[in-house]
Amino acid sequence: MNDIYLYIGYAGSVLVAVSLMMKNILRLRTINLVGAATFALYGYLVGAYPVFFLNGFITLVDVYYLVGMWREKEHFSLMPVLDPSHRYLNKFLEFYAEDIREYFPDFNKGSINEPVCFFVLRNLIPAGVLIYEKTKEDTVFMHLDYAIPDYRDFKNARFLYSAEQKHLMEQGIKYLETRSNVQKHSKYLLNMGFVQDTSDKNLFRRNV
Repeated sequence: MNDIYLYIGYAGSVLVAVSLMMKNILRLRTINLVGAATFALYGYLVGAYPVFFLNGFITLVDVYYLVGMWREKEHFSLMPVLDPSHRYLNKFLEFYAEDIREYFPDFNKGSINEPVCFFVLRNLIPAGVLIYEKTKEDTVFMHLDYAIPDYRDFKNARFLYSAEQKHLMEQGIKYLETRSNVQKHSKYLLNMGFVQDTSDKNLFRRNV
C-alpha cells in the first residue's frame, strides 16, 4: 500500500513539473490542477498535512483561474493585411519562424503567387495569422493557419472559421484545402471539420 502512495506522490510531482514547462497558460493551469490535486491526495494519504493543505490551496487557485478564463468574454476580429510584404507581417513570421516550422514545415510565403493574409486579433492582440490563395474558382488553399503558443486553443479556430466563412462565401468560394504531414496539425484539422483524402493522406478538404 505504501508503494501505491509513493507512486501517487511521484505522479503528482511529475505533473506539476510538466505544467511549468507549458507555454499555453490554459494547459499550464489544467495540468497544474491535476498535479496539485494528485499531490494533495498523496499528502492526505501519508499524513503529511502541510503538503495536503498547500497543494489543496494550489488546486483551488487553479480552479478559480480556469473558471475565470472560460467565463471571460473575449473580443475576436480579423484584420486583413492588404500588402503581403507588410513589414509587421514579415516580423511576425520571422519571430515565430521556429514554432511555425514545427507545424508547417513546408511553409514559404515567398513561393505563394497571390497570398491573401489576415491577422486574427484577440482583444486587439495579434493571436494568429491566416495565409491562403485562390487555386480554383470555388477553392482556396490554406498555406498557413497559425496561432501563437499563448493563444493556442480552439477559441481562435472557431472564430476564424466562422468569420472567414462569410467572407469566402461572398467570393463564391465553396471549398478549403490544405496539406499536412504533422500529426498534431492533422488532428487539429480533423477537429475543425476537414476530411482527409483517401488517396493522399496529407491532403485535407472542407466545405466552407
